[in-house]
Amino acid sequence: MFGLGKNDTNSLTMDQPHPDSLLDTGVQGLIGKPLDRIDGPLKVSGSATYAAEYGLPDLAHGYLVRATIGAGKITAINSDAAKSMPGVLDVITDYKTFLRNPQQGGETEAPTQGVEDIAYHGQIVAIVVAESFETARDAAQHVTFDYETNEGRYDFDAHKGDTEKPPEGAIPPYGKQGDVDQAMADAAYTIDATFTTPSQNSAAMEPHASIATWDEDGALTLYGAYQMPSSDKQQLADALGLKADKVRIVARYVGGGFGSKLGIAPESVAAAVAAKKLGRPVKAVMARQQVFDATVRRSNTEQRLRLAADKHGKLTAIGHETLCSNLPEEGFFEPAGIATHFLYGGKNRLITHDLVRLDWMLAGSMRAPGEAVGMLALEGAMDELAEKMGIDPVDLRKRNDPDQDPEKNVPFSSRQLSRCLDEGGKAFGWSKRNAKPASDRRGEWWHGIGVASAARTNMLMKSAARVSIDGQGKAIVETDMTDIGTGTYTILAQITSEILGLPIEDVTVHLGDTDAPPGAGSGGSWGAGSSGSSVYLACEMLRSKLAKAMGADEASLTLKDGRAIADNRSVPLTELVGDGIDATGEIQPGKQEKKFTQSSFGAHFAEVKVNAVTGEVRLVRMHGTFTAGRILNEKTARSQCLGGMTFGIGTALTEELVHDPRNGKIVNRDMAEYHVPVNADVPQLDVTFLDERDIHANPIHAKGIGELGIAGAGAAIANAIYNAVGVRVRDFPITLDKLIDNMPD
Repeated sequence: MFGLGKNDTNSLTMDQPHPDSLLDTGVQGLIGKPLDRIDGPLKVSGSATYAAEYGLPDLAHGYLVRATIGAGKITAINSDAAKSMPGVLDVITDYKTFLRNPQQGGETEAPTQGVEDIAYHGQIVAIVVAESFETARDAAQHVTFDYETNEGRYDFDAHKGDTEKPPEGAIPPYGKQGDVDQAMADAAYTIDATFTTPSQNSAAMEPHASIATWDEDGALTLYGAYQMPSSDKQQLADALGLKADKVRIVARYVGGGFGSKLGIAPESVAAAVAAKKLGRPVKAVMARQQVFDATVRRSNTEQRLRLAADKHGKLTAIGHETLCSNLPEEGFFEPAGIATHFLYGGKNRLITHDLVRLDWMLAGSMRAPGEAVGMLALEGAMDELAEKMGIDPVDLRKRNDPDQDPEKNVPFSSRQLSRCLDEGGKAFGWSKRNAKPASDRRGEWWHGIGVASAARTNMLMKSAARVSIDGQGKAIVETDMTDIGTGTYTILAQITSEILGLPIEDVTVHLGDTDAPPGAGSGGSWGAGSSGSSVYLACEMLRSKLAKAMGADEASLTLKDGRAIADNRSVPLTELVGDGIDATGEIQPGKQEKKFTQSSFGAHFAEVKVNAVTGEVRLVRMHGTFTAGRILNEKTARSQCLGGMTFGIGTALTEELVHDPRNGKIVNRDMAEYHVPVNADVPQLDVTFLDERDIHANPIHAKGIGELGIAGAGAAIANAIYNAVGVRVRDFPITLDKLIDNMPD
C-alpha cells in the first residue's frame, strides 16, 4: 500500500469521446439491472430524515406571513397583537430577501431593515416564531399590514402586445435561418396554429422546509429541501451577506422537487434570519398554499406554430414563436422551442421567445422546462400537418428525421427517433389505427389513438465525488449530489460496486451535504450522467491504486466480490488498502457538447376514450419507447419515465393554475383545486428502452432520462382525443367544456 496516497484527484473534461468504459466489464453484473432502491426501506419505514424532521434541541417554530395585495408597498406592520400572544417569541419582518426567490436570479442582497415593495400576491413578507407550530400559525393570523397599492399587471391577454426580449444565456431565446414567411407562401401544405398553456405548479409531495441553526463562529447550517446544495449554498450566503464557507446545507432526502427546489425559497432565508436573531434553531415549513403562492410556477405560454411542407411531406419551414410571462427584471423564460431547434429538418426556421411582464408569482424551471409545453404545440402541429396531407403521423415524423442537427450542422451523438417510432408502434399496435377521426364508437364512448415524438436535450454538469475503501474493504461514496426520488443513492452504489468489484451491500453512499465534494445537483436530467461520471472517475483511480499495490498491470486486473485478481493471484482488498485509500473524481463538460448535439429520444403512443354525452376524457392505455444511452438501472429509469408520462397526463387533461385578473392571486392554491392526475386517472403505463451507448456524453455512456418521459406525452393524448372525436383543442388542459359543444352526434 506504500505510495498509494490520499486525496488524489482524477479529472476529466469531455473534450474527446470516451469509447471504452469500465462499466462494460459486467464482472459484478449490476449495471442495467432493475435493482430496488437502497433507500427504499428507509423511506417506507419513516426512517429517512427529511428537512423538517431534524430534532434539534431548543427548536423554535416559524410560520410565514404573506402579502395580500398584488402590487404596492407596505406602509405599516401591525404585529403587536401577535407578539403579545403566549408562546410567541418574535415577529420578524426586517429582511429584503423575501422580495424575490433567488432561484432564477432575483434578489441576493444582504438583509436590510425597512418596508419593502410587494411584487406579487402571496409574497412572503414576515415570519412569526413561537414555541410551537400551532402557536406560530395562530399568531400569524393576527399580523396585518397597511398598504399603498399600485396598479398592477395581472392580465396576460391585456398585456401580451407589450413584450421584452429575454437576455441571451445558455438557452438562446432567438434563432433564425432562411425565410419562413416565403417558405410558407411557396409550400404545398402549411399549418399555422396557436396553442396556449396555463401556469403550472410542480406540486411535489414534500413542501418547502428549512431548519436553520448557527454556531458560535457565525456559521450557518441549514437543513433544507433543496435539489442543488452547491449552488443553493452560494445563493443563501449571498442572500445573508456571508461567505460561502460559512454556510452548510444538508438535504439528504428530498420529497420531490421537479424544479421548484432548484434554488432557495423564502422559508430558508426566513428561518436563517430568525434563528440568528433569536440565538436558537428555527424551523420554517411552508403550508401547501404558500408553496403555490410563493415558490415558482411554470410560465403560461402562447405559441404560434407554423409548418410548411412540400408535396412529398418534407418540411421546408418551421416557425415556433412563444410568448411567456415573468416578473419584471427576471431573465428566465419558458424555452418552449428548445426541442424545435433539432427535432425535425427544414431549411427555413424561426424560433423566438418573448416575455410579457406581469405581477404574478415568479416563473422558473419546472420538469422539462421548454419541452413539456413546447412539444404540445410542435407535436400537435405535426399531427395536423399529417392529416392535411393524408399521410400517417408516424411516417411524417420519420420523413423529417434529420441526419444531423439542422441548425448547427453538427452530427448527433446518438439518435434513434425513427427506431423508437417503429418499435413503439409495433408494441402499441399502431397499425390497427383508424385514420378517420370519430370512427370508433363503443356504446357511449368514442375511442382514438395518437402519437408524438419525445426529445430532451442531454447535458453534462461539473461534478465531483470522493470514494474511499476502508480497512474492512468497504466503500464509501461522498458527494453533495441529492436524491429527489430519482434513485441516485442506488445508481451511485451500482457504479461503485461494479468498478471496484464489491457486493452492493458493502457500498455506503452519503448524499446531500455541502461538506462533501460539490455534485451536479438534481436538475436538468443531468444528475446520473454527471454525478455518476465523477464517481466513475474516482473509482477508476482507486482501481489504479489497487493494481499498483498488487504489483499488477492495471489492464490485467479484475476486481470481483471484494478481491483483486491478476497474474494467477487472488488477493482480498483488505490486504491492499491498509488503513484505507480514497480518491476524488471530477468531470466537466468540454468540446464534445459543441461537436455533437446530444439528446435523448423517444415516442409516445396513447389511446383515449371520450364520453359522447359528457365530453369526459379517460386515458385507456399509454406506451413509451425511449433511448437514453446506457440504462444504469432499469427499474429506476422506468419509474422516471412513468412519472414523466403521468406529468404529461396532467398537462394534457387537468393541470392549470388560475390567476385572478384583479390582483394576480392564485385562486386554486391547494391539492384539492389544482388537479394533478391521481390513481383513477392513470391506467397501466408501458415503458420500453432500446439499447444504446453514447460515447460522446460521458464515460458511463448514459444520457438524461428524468424529463424525457414528459416531453411529447401530453401531445400524444391530445392527438388521440382528436382521433377519437374530431375536435382539435389547442388550449390546454383539454377539459370537457372545450369538447362538448363540438362533439360528433
